Amino acid sequence: MRCCGKERGKNFWIKRAIFIPIAIVAGVFVFGSVVMLLWNSLLPAILGVSTITFWQAIGILVLSKILFGGFGGRHGHHRCHGHGHDWHGKWTQLTPEQKEKMKSEWRGRCCEPSEKQE
Repeated sequence: MRCCGKERGKNFWIKRAIFIPIAIVAGVFVFGSVVMLLWNSLLPAILGVSTITFWQAIGILVLSKILFGGFGGRHGHHRCHGHGHDWHGKWTQLTPEQKEKMKSEWRGRCCEPSEKQE
């Protein structure tokens, strides 16, 4: 199977299948702990609210995602990274020579040296 222009072996995908869930769990633990520690160290003294548990901190993170991030996937997300540019429209207007030039430039930026000769 190809990934980023390279052929990837079975071991690569097994390692990825193991690493990604571990990274997600670690991220949830770190962010939940940070929210809990910040809440418990700042808000009781400032606002007089009670302290929270780790699971309540996770709930606050989920609630903030719902309120500020929404449920949707990446609808409209591409506009943020492209700063409003219509890259698809620009790509379709390029000549075949311009497209090949752009592809070779991006290959030079993104690929490892062994892949540049392809």
